[in-house]
Amino acid sequence: YQGRGEFGWRYPSNRLYTTQPKRMAKQGDVLLSVRAPVGDINVANEDCCIGRGLAAINCEYTSFILYLMQSLKTQLESYNGEGTVFGCINKDDLHGIKIIIPSKEVVVKFENVCTIIDSIISNYSQQSRSLATIRNTLLPKLMGGEIDVQQKER
Repeated sequence: YQGRGEFGWRYPSNRLYTTQPKRMAKQGDVLLSVRAPVGDINVANEDCCIGRGLAAINCEYTSFILYLMQSLKTQLESYNGEGTVFGCINKDDLHGIKIIIPSKEVVVKFENVCTIIDSIISNYSQQSRSLATIRNTLLPKLMGGEIDVQQKER
């Protein structure tokens, strides 16, 4: 993934491929757009290669880190107004953002609730992608007459 161009509502979609990956993200990592515009967020739904326009943020608590990063959207978007032409944020800027992290006990409780919800979202998203693939395969065949859906009389 190169940047936010592949981003969807929660998960990116495949647009480009490489046989020589340089920077990798793992399934479940939060993908953060670090170049114009800064601050868009998605979740890697597979192990993937990322380009210079993205950062991969991982944590033992995947739901917690996702929602924490989403809560920082306003702070991250402030980097869009800086610089000469295009907004960007670098590793030092990202590490310099001050955040309050709750106790491990609170994080674990949060994770236990949100993981269930995020799992449902993931399952529905996968089903939606599968249905779109089936539609994109069958519809041209139906429109081109390769498939006939007329009911035959018995």
